[in-house]
Amino acid sequence: MRWILIALVSILVGAQSFAGFAAEPQVPVLWDAKERLPKPDLSALPRLRFLTTTDFPPFNFLDGAGRLSGFHVDLARAICAELGIPEKCQIQALPWGELDAALQKGEGEAIIAGIAATPESRSKYAFSRSYLQFPARFIMPKTTAFAEPIFDKLRSKRVGVIAGSAHERMLRAYFGAVQVVPLDSPEKLYGDLKAGKIDAAFGDGMRFAFWLGGTDAAGCCRFAGGPYLAPEYLGSGMAIATRAGDPALAAAMDYALQEISVKGTFAEFYLRYFPVSFF
Repeated sequence: MRWILIALVSILVGAQSFAGFAAEPQVPVLWDAKERLPKPDLSALPRLRFLTTTDFPPFNFLDGAGRLSGFHVDLARAICAELGIPEKCQIQALPWGELDAALQKGEGEAIIAGIAATPESRSKYAFSRSYLQFPARFIMPKTTAFAEPIFDKLRSKRVGVIAGSAHERMLRAYFGAVQVVPLDSPEKLYGDLKAGKIDAAFGDGMRFAFWLGGTDAAGCCRFAGGPYLAPEYLGSGMAIATRAGDPALAAAMDYALQEISVKGTFAEFYLRYFPVSFF
């Protein structure tokens, strides 16, 4: 079943070839364009206020002029446009620890800040479907990077991973033929990869993408194989949270998110904030 899941990822992202080897950046597609979700009537809703934070770039942050910006801000505005209520749309930033209390007190209608949908959190919130997931990826030096299928090619290779992480557990479960090299920090992981002390690194694709696009990597490396989604290790991704007693609003978010995906708006936002795609 694990390898069925891995094989299906290439279909999920709509890729003709895997990220890192494709000519164009790959954009995740998590919505079925053939599915028809009912358009909600929110004409009676007096307000749709999204609650978020300012300290989670590139999702939410203050720009150079002090304006609230980011992937989540653009996404919230697009959701309001798809729901036909842009004039009722508001976005308020609060410290992370105040988001839940503000939602429960009715000071906002939805949280768009990366609250994880878990069995525990579902007792408190109604969630939209996931709009962004975070795959695990391998990165390797450009001169030695593999294309899929890579399972046999990685056999006996030294693969670095952050010690004690979900990615280490996933690596041991999915790629048991590699030599797992647990390392204490991302800096050590990247340094050993550049120095040739390990053959590959395995970890969070988004973090790897930012490193690959930064000055520290100095163009040394690239993605190899993947992407790999495994909810049992990596969670179900990002979703919008509403109060548990308001599942209809969460369903309205699903309608808007699907429309945003089908029309290409999501792809525009994704490539704007993640120019090095982690899919």
